[in-house]
Formats: sequence, C-alpha cells, structure tokens
Amino acid sequence: MSPAASLRDVAWITGVGQTDYSRRSGRSDLTLSVQAIEAAATDAGISLREIDGLVTYQRLVPVEDVASTLGIDNLRFAGTSHLGGASSVEGLMLAALALQAGLARNVVVYCARNGSSGSRISDRVLGRVPGRQLREQLEWPYGLSLPAQWLSLVCRRHMHEFGTTREHLGHVAVTMRDHAQLNPAALTSGWPITLVDYMASEPIAEPYHKLDCCLESDGGAAVVLSTVDRARAGIKSPVALTGVAVGQPQSQDDLIGRRDWFASGVRPAAAAAMAMAGASAADIDVAMIYDCFTFEVIHQLEEVGFCQPGEGGPFVASGAIHLGGSLPVNPHGGLLAEAHMMGMNHVIEAVRQLRRECGARQVPHARLAAVTGWGGMGDGAVAVLRAD
Repeated sequence: MSPAASLRDVAWITGVGQTDYSRRSGRSDLTLSVQAIEAAATDAGISLREIDGLVTYQRLVPVEDVASTLGIDNLRFAGTSHLGGASSVEGLMLAALALQAGLARNVVVYCARNGSSGSRISDRVLGRVPGRQLREQLEWPYGLSLPAQWLSLVCRRHMHEFGTTREHLGHVAVTMRDHAQLNPAALTSGWPITLVDYMASEPIAEPYHKLDCCLESDGGAAVVLSTVDRARAGIKSPVALTGVAVGQPQSQDDLIGRRDWFASGVRPAAAAAMAMAGASAADIDVAMIYDCFTFEVIHQLEEVGFCQPGEGGPFVASGAIHLGGSLPVNPHGGLLAEAHMMGMNHVIEAVRQLRRECGARQVPHARLAAVTGWGGMGDGAVAVLRAD
C-alpha cells in the first residue's frame, strides 16, 4: 500500500450527534460533551460501553472527564488535537490512526463549548497562539490581538492583488445565511440577510464587518468512527473517511514575514487528502469550508483547488457555492450562520449529506464531500468523505 493510500477507508463514520445550538446553553461544557456523545452513540447503534477511544480538542473538555462521566471504563485510546480550528478534521485522522493500529474499535471525536456564554474569543486567543513573544512584544501593544485583525490583513492583500471586493465577501455571508434558513438547528434560522444588510453592518477590522465574522455559540457535537466490520453492523449507512491530511504554513508562528501570504496549511493538506482518496477537486459534490470569516471561504476554495488563485471572488459571486450551484458550500449555514462548533458541525453536515438526510437542503446525488479545517495562523486540515 502506498503512503498516500495508507489511511484510505480505514475508518468509517457510523454515528453523528449534536446538542441544540444557542447563545446561552445553561449547561456546562462537560454536560454538552456528554449529550453530544450520547446522541452520536445512539445514531451509531452502539452502547456507551462500546466506545473505547476518545479524541478531544486542546483547551476543551478532557477525555478523562468525559470517560468518567459516561462510565467508560475500557478506554484504550485518548487523543488531543492542537490545531485550533483544524482540530475537528485532524481528530478524524487521529481516530483513523488508532483504528488502523488496533488500539480501538469505536472512537468518538467531540467538541463542546460555551463560546457565547462562557469564554469569549479574546479569552481563548490571547496568550494561547503561536509565537507568544512576537505577539506580546510587537503586536499586542499596537492593538493587533485578535483573529479578525490578523486575518483581515490577508483579505486586504487579496483585494490588492486580485481585485477582490466587499461585495464578493457579502455573497459568502448572504449564501451562508440563505442556507441556514433551511436548517432549523441554525442559530440564524428565521433571520435572513440581504447584500444591503451586509454592506451596512458595522465595521470590526477593515475590510471585515460584523457579518463577515463567525458566530459565538454554545453547544456540543460528536462523531463516531469505527472499524469497517463494526461499520457494516451499524444501523445506518456508514460514511468512509477516504482521505485525510494536515498541513502547516510557512513560518507557523508569524504571518507578515511569509513569502506567500496566501499559502496556508490547507494547500498541502488538500493535495495529500485528495491523493489518498484518489480524487481531485473536480470530483467533489459538496464542500464544508471552515468559514471563520467570509474571506476564508474564498481563500480556501482557492487553496483546495476548486478555483484558481484570484478567482475565488467571482466564483462565489456567480452563485457556484449556493445550493443548486456547481459546488454547494456549507448547506447547514456553517460557522457564519449555523454555529461555531470548531468545525465539528461541518463534519456532521458532510455525513448527513452523504446519508441523504438533509431534507430541503439536500445536495442531490452527493457521493464525495470535502471538509476543511483552519486554525491559528493558517494550520490546515482536509478530509474527503465518501458515501457507502
């Protein structure tokens, strides 16, 4: 077996689960974790005692707390991802490695947070990002301290080099909100916006305005990955993890010193994941793009290869990413309009699309889905999922 194919179809997603998403959950992050995992186990048709692997995300609920609360006393694999917003996809890779090595048979990857009523973005980011000395001594004193400020620089550079406009960003925001109107679980369900609304939203860090920024949300989400024999015995059609990879940008702890401002970890991760899956960007039927900001959808569409560098703005403005377009993106509404669950809700949506469970927002004939993760200063991860 070639290195590119080493994890192909080793792990199968057999169950997904989530809590309700809200701005005020009234529950601890441990409770949210347990509720999401219980829902995923039920969806997979397994008991909690059959879970023998857990993967969490750095700074969220530790696996030991979850295992103890759920009464899992046969835990054989415990993993933690440190890739920020790319952790949901890297978590799939860690689970696949554990299954391949025979360390577990049913691994749950989970995320739970009170990102609205608990720790806000400033609490989570300051002091916990790469290049701490650079941040503290050369950036924070001048007010450059939050992701919206850092990543707005990349967006502005793209505008300068390629003519990308705020209207292009607005098409992303409006599309995500349109999709959320077909998703009763979305925080913005019942709250559509127009391009006029977008253009009038208050500025945050130019060119980013409020409607360019993802939601702060409370909730939990989880997926169960199993060996192929367990997957075939499940109660629902399993979804294959047919390609997965992670990558990092040039100069991982710095942004402005990079030779190429647009070269993120998504680029090498996409190439490796597609090679593992034996697929190309043209084969993908539906994409879940980590939409922490509107421009990051445009950016990552280019990084994965769905369009050429500089063409992302016109691509989204053409309607290509809307349901019914050539590449529907985030039919659930994504981080911008459903909820910010560190991308775990993207994995769940991809699975449900491939299982044909999405009702009015279902992408017809979806067989291959791509999921991206984006973290920190450009850490990237990409997964390719295949319907059984």
